[in-house]
Amino acid sequence: MKRCVLVCLLALSVLCNYAQYDLVSAKKNVIPGGYNFWLYTPEDYYYSQESTPLLVFLHGASLCGRNMDRVLRYGTIDAIKRGLDVPALVVAPQNPGGAWSPRKLNDILEWLDANDYTYDHQRVYVIGMSLGGYGTMDFVGTYPDKIAAGMALCGGCSLKDQTKLGEVPLWIIHGTGDRAVSVRESQKVVDGLKRNRLTQRLRYDWIRGASHGALSRYFYSQKTYEWLFSHRLNDVGRPVERSIDITQGDLQEAYRKMQKRVDQLEFE
Repeated sequence: MKRCVLVCLLALSVLCNYAQYDLVSAKKNVIPGGYNFWLYTPEDYYYSQESTPLLVFLHGASLCGRNMDRVLRYGTIDAIKRGLDVPALVVAPQNPGGAWSPRKLNDILEWLDANDYTYDHQRVYVIGMSLGGYGTMDFVGTYPDKIAAGMALCGGCSLKDQTKLGEVPLWIIHGTGDRAVSVRESQKVVDGLKRNRLTQRLRYDWIRGASHGALSRYFYSQKTYEWLFSHRLNDVGRPVERSIDITQGDLQEAYRKMQKRVDQLEFE
């Protein structure tokens, strides 16, 4: 009887520890002068901390402000809320306005390290759309030694020196029917990398007729995260993964293919 009680208590203890994860917590004013951000800890984080990747999601201009709930309207955390499996620590900062600051994004990584959030430093990724697409390329081009791979959707790059973008596996995607941010913004980056012969780690796609908002579906496709997570910072030569394709069919089926959650994602 005592043995049975002990086993039950042990199981309950494990479940209590387990329940700390698969949740999203708001980090407000934890970095002086820095961004507020949401932090998602995945379901198995308790068991896989040192091998857990870290993903940074950067939103577009429509979600700027001081109300952090706006950041949850679309993107990676929304995809997780809907049922997509993203086995990573996910950071979703809020930009109060203006261009994304690579330095402030790096401050978040340093805050995580200082506050004992364990993750695989060889597997740090960034994905963003619109203003977040600019932020993605600016972050990659500023810290190529920290980012294993990046995906920039319907954005551009504001860095004067963009050559370091060629050091990181990078997938640039833009719709030719985009009226909010012209596809030329992404094309200028690609053309510059071509001129400097820095395209060996570059992928790019111009989606025929796609509007600005159409690219948000990439956040809800499992293949997006498969592609990102296939890269490591210490890969020899840091090659870009070219065998994983995300087709228009994949995007059209993205929402339907997600398994609906049987429980609600916990927020704190």
